Amino acid sequence: MYNDINHNIAQIEARMAKACQQSGRARAEVKLLLATKTVPPERIAVALQQGCTLIAENKVQELKEKYEALKTIPHTNHFIGHLQSNKIKDILKYEVSCLQSLDRWELAEKLHQRLATENRKMEVLIQVNTSGEESKFGVHPDQAIALIQEVAQLDTLQIKGLMTIGLFSADTKQVRKCFQLLRSIQQEIIALDIPEVSMDELSMGMSGDLETAIEEGATIIRVGTAVFGQRTTPDHYYWNEHTTQI
Repeated sequence: MYNDINHNIAQIEARMAKACQQSGRARAEVKLLLATKTVPPERIAVALQQGCTLIAENKVQELKEKYEALKTIPHTNHFIGHLQSNKIKDILKYEVSCLQSLDRWELAEKLHQRLATENRKMEVLIQVNTSGEESKFGVHPDQAIALIQEVAQLDTLQIKGLMTIGLFSADTKQVRKCFQLLRSIQQEIIALDIPEVSMDELSMGMSGDLETAIEEGATIIRVGTAVFGQRTTPDHYYWNEHTTQI
């Protein structure tokens, strides 16, 4: 019944392996993250049992709804959607280990306060808007370093790298520019040697552009439709700033 998932995972793995080989990178340098938005837990479970243990949701409501069904299967949860500060308690309750979409001081400060109260720490990636689209979340590239310097002062937040949602385009050259910009910011931050800041992770690239992302240094590829199939809800519902985020 779920052979399509196993087949699709194998195809993605082959694409990633080929891209790594052509880029002179080790396959182990790049992690496959399954974007599980709108995917029912029984289909996610099939992928987890195949060994794809890194998953992420875009909406807190879906994280809550699937938690019970998946909690006994070993996996790691990231969160990749726009997070409202009043939902912070939920991502902690439902065991999110990394927030990939930290993009503003207000959220960082409130997350820090909650973590401090619970005597916990959390890994974060700073989301950067590399496409320049108003519909995308993320700190402006020119403000990314300043935000990281501020967030680095919060001892509950462990900055591990950067994330971006590239341009949704068939023009590889334009998509590549987004990834190159994120890599450039990463290198600037590394050169600054900011205490308590790691730049090990670049989360960029999805089903349609993973090869380009790997060529440009991605360490986390986010794949959803190429594994689970097309969604009934269009992608812009999840990424658009003007839609309701829950």
